[in-house]
Amino acid sequence: MKATARAHTNIALIKYWGKRNEQIILPTNSSLSLTLDGFYTTTTVEFKEELAKDTFYLNDEPVKGEQYSRVAKFLNLIRRTAGNEQLYAEVRSINEVPTAAGFASSASGFAALAAAGTKAAGVDMSNQELSKLTRQGSGSACRSIFGGFAEWRMGNRADGSDSHAVQVAPQDHWDIRVAAVVLNETMKEVSSREGMKRTVDTSPFYSGWIDSIPNDLKEIKAGISVRDFEKVGQIAEANCLKMHATTLGANPPFTYWLDTTMTVMQTVREMRKSGIPAYFTIDAGPNVKVLYLPQYEEKIQQILSDIEGVTDVRLSKVGQGITYL
Repeated sequence: MKATARAHTNIALIKYWGKRNEQIILPTNSSLSLTLDGFYTTTTVEFKEELAKDTFYLNDEPVKGEQYSRVAKFLNLIRRTAGNEQLYAEVRSINEVPTAAGFASSASGFAALAAAGTKAAGVDMSNQELSKLTRQGSGSACRSIFGGFAEWRMGNRADGSDSHAVQVAPQDHWDIRVAAVVLNETMKEVSSREGMKRTVDTSPFYSGWIDSIPNDLKEIKAGISVRDFEKVGQIAEANCLKMHATTLGANPPFTYWLDTTMTVMQTVREMRKSGIPAYFTIDAGPNVKVLYLPQYEEKIQQILSDIEGVTDVRLSKVGQGITYL
């Protein structure tokens, strides 16, 4: 009863920010992402009769505390699905994503855990079913089941049975690129979960954010279908700024940005003025992701790498969905 799976992280172009149900992770809005080939998690799950509890190793180091609790809780879901709640697992993950620094490490982490865990437990699931299960570990992880562009449909049912991701366009639909600009790989002061809850509960800007999502989704999907880079880039950048604006209205207010975050954003705007098409987006962290087309890759990488405070620029193509190793 052992399986290994790999999942890639995704970058949300239409952001997921807020839950209507904290327990089973139901979002307040639908979202849309691009799966990246450059960031991924490889996880092996082995159920062993001799174990008295679950064990979890991340990058060969034993994990305890909140991270361990989230994994053990998710394994309970898999055990209930498999009909065997007495069997514990050894989980070993290798993470090629900075953890808790705004690079969606939980997305690739829980997608890989869900895929390897269900396979090891002998549970056969469609990708849609796997996406529903994965959502309950980490919301954005439900999109990492799929390659290419994926939409997480928020759904309306209280039990979450209609809240899952679907593929909008496959991996080979469009050769769009993402430069991940690494500024700070340390843990965030305000976690995504805490930040979402504070914003939903206290920000007067939040209702405006929610009202803007349906049109953003409609328009970006239209842009993706015809590979309109300018349209997709403009919508993604504006959607990102609206999301981060809600955090400034929270009580107490907070932001994930650093001085260098602002510098990278301004540099991207200056690139556009000089004729290099590029657009930025930022998740819940200080690091910036820059969307661009392949013919501009060398120039963009050089410009971003030269910014003071940038420690690395990691380039990604469109990534694939879940794979089993």
